[in-house]
Amino acid sequence: MSSVLLTETAAREIKTIIDQQELDDEKVCLRVGVKGGGCSGFSYVLDLTEVMKDTDEEIEQHGVRIICDPKSLLYLGGTTIDFKDEIMGRGFVFQNPNANTTCGCGSSFAV
Repeated sequence: MSSVLLTETAAREIKTIIDQQELDDEKVCLRVGVKGGGCSGFSYVLDLTEVMKDTDEEIEQHGVRIICDPKSLLYLGGTTIDFKDEIMGRGFVFQNPNANTTCGCGSSFAV
């Protein structure tokens, strides 16, 4: 699953969230996926979980374990997940080369 990339900035933010929520960093993973819905057709999913399915792909980047189901991976190949903390807002940002269009909020896309 090396086709989904997590920047160091995003990894630091994930680790901060894990610490703030007092989760077990040895067990918790970042689930990355897509689901139907949103302004453009598909929405990105980010979730901290200890539950891994048999079909999930798993990698580790910058000390964060990332899991993704094969169906979502079809839409997320080559996607970079970053974290921005700017005056206009803060949050995770997806740079998805598979997206033909994205909504203004950046949390959904169409292929």
